[in-house]
Amino acid sequence: SPAEGTKAPDFKLQDQKGEWHTLKQYKGKWVVLYFYPKDETPGCTTQACELRDNIFAFRKADAVILGVSADDVESHKKFAENHSLPFDILADPNKEAIKKYSVLWSPKEGVDLASRQTFLIGPDGKIVKHWDKVDPKGDIEVLELELFLTDIETLARNIDRVGKKARAGEKEGVLHKEVFERAKKLLEDGIPLRLAE
Repeated sequence: SPAEGTKAPDFKLQDQKGEWHTLKQYKGKWVVLYFYPKDETPGCTTQACELRDNIFAFRKADAVILGVSADDVESHKKFAENHSLPFDILADPNKEAIKKYSVLWSPKEGVDLASRQTFLIGPDGKIVKHWDKVDPKGDIEVLELELFLTDIETLARNIDRVGKKARAGEKEGVLHKEVFERAKKLLEDGIPLRLAE
């Protein structure tokens, strides 16, 4: 996969409405580029809905979410409509972007899909963060994405929710708390999260 700190490979793909997108057109914005195996499978649906439910945090940071799978435009159209997705999902049946980002996955002979991986691309077009193992539920990944794009106000608003989960001893709550503690320390040190590695 392209390394963090390097230029993100460009691509030209159609979304669920048949409109073309290139990475180049999003220069100056944060881009959350997430690859997933297949429309309407349980894990992929959960992941898309997690991102959908957190869309306002991404919009506040002026970040664009782009999903990519090997499904075609028609499949994406139904998937986006069925789950009211407020972001674009790109069809890559020829595996153009999937291969450029080295996320090709072959679960069985003759079946080539995208593995579940996410890249956060900065306004300068470079890869800031790469998640190569993404849980379909996506809580930790979504949280870390928000932290890269967040501010003190957003962080403070979420700490209470995270603390409750951590106190209840839930594994994801403890993980959330660790992520927040790391972020809080960065903020206290005066390092903007969006610049922090």
